[in-house]
Amino acid sequence: MNTIILLSVIPLVLLYLGLYKAKNALLPVTIIGLVGALGLAIAQWNSGAQPIYSGMLLFDNFSVAFSSLTIISTLLILLLSKEYFEKISSHVAEYYAIILFALVGIVVMVSYNNLTMLFIGIEIMSVSLYILAGIKKNDFASNEAALKYFLMGAFSTGFLLFGITLIYGSSGSFNLDTIRYYVVMNASHIDPLFYTGIILIIVGLCFKVGAAPFHFWTPDVYEGSPTLITTFMSTVVKTAGFAAFLRLFTACFSTVHEFWVPVLLVIAIITLFIGNITALYQQSFKRMLAFSSISHAGYLLFAIIALGAGSANSVLVYATAYSISSIIAFGTLILIEQSTNSSNFESFNGLAAKNPFLALVLTVAMLSLAGIPLTAGFIGKFYMFSGALSQYQFWLVIIAVINAIISIFYYFRVIIAMYFRSAERAEVVVPIYYNFVLGLSALATIIIGIYPTLIANLI
Repeated sequence: MNTIILLSVIPLVLLYLGLYKAKNALLPVTIIGLVGALGLAIAQWNSGAQPIYSGMLLFDNFSVAFSSLTIISTLLILLLSKEYFEKISSHVAEYYAIILFALVGIVVMVSYNNLTMLFIGIEIMSVSLYILAGIKKNDFASNEAALKYFLMGAFSTGFLLFGITLIYGSSGSFNLDTIRYYVVMNASHIDPLFYTGIILIIVGLCFKVGAAPFHFWTPDVYEGSPTLITTFMSTVVKTAGFAAFLRLFTACFSTVHEFWVPVLLVIAIITLFIGNITALYQQSFKRMLAFSSISHAGYLLFAIIALGAGSANSVLVYATAYSISSIIAFGTLILIEQSTNSSNFESFNGLAAKNPFLALVLTVAMLSLAGIPLTAGFIGKFYMFSGALSQYQFWLVIIAVINAIISIFYYFRVIIAMYFRSAERAEVVVPIYYNFVLGLSALATIIIGIYPTLIANLI
């Protein structure tokens, strides 16, 4: 709870700093606050946590692990924000404050023990993101992204809330423990509306994580939003969405898995093929990353489909690998956009000759996202495939492997452009804090790929 309180106070402090024109203090205060919140979260590890506030929240190891991952990812993203927001507006404090308010909702999403808190956490996060997607007020693409995100978010919230209502009507409670007790005690005669509620919750949560066929907002919103905000949405927000997804289905619906697993199987397969095949035809690196994020949602669904004791660790490993690789990819894209005013693959031509370090870290990120061995992405896919193979037929893993092979083609396009295509270009100026974040993320990608046990058995 201390983590949520601190993350709620820091934005207010930032707004006061912005009011008194203390621009230079905004980023340091934000970083110090996030480090403090991370320390408070880690301090609750193995603390024997019990539900608090009448069972509304539960800060167990699951919550601590995913809260820490989202805070660290936000920390790395905000380190890339120095001078970024100043180019958009003179009112910078609001941007940092809104991002931290979104992070408050995200921490609630991974710590809820009551469906009411799940809804509140999602809404705090979503309202903040609607604003962030449209912070370029004079940019048509940013305005379009904010409007599409708001409309699709409203639809998904309606589905989610209706599903929660049906679950409450059947079980008589929003509390996860009570819902689980209802399912166990009434296994042979569960109310049909309860099953309808599960389907509606799946639809609502699949909207939030960008799984097909509820993905159609993702490419346009990711492309139209400022790249730094897209980085936040594709990493921190997606991690929180799957953590919330997993927490609910593990706690409440595991005993009725024969009902909802076929639904998620179809969604996962559609998501993989739509995400990967569509990404093949993209000419924009940013839009390619948007479609690839859809395909990664398909892989993450495997952990929920093969629900078991290892699902939480699998999601944590995969989300970690995906987050740090995406931060490298989007961080490099920000620099390229500032240098060439383009996000097309051609803008990466000859990058290795002028910026070998930048090309190297981006190559590591692409290899990880493609699932090449000795990277964190390979370990993440290995855990997902192992879980699916242990509970389902071999055909499901074959489909996943085929899609992984397809992804290699579009991830390697940027590597080929950097190393094998020449172009007259100036050297990209890389600030020292970019070097730090990109280098640290690339190093973490390799270390986790070689020593996965560092995080593989945390939960």
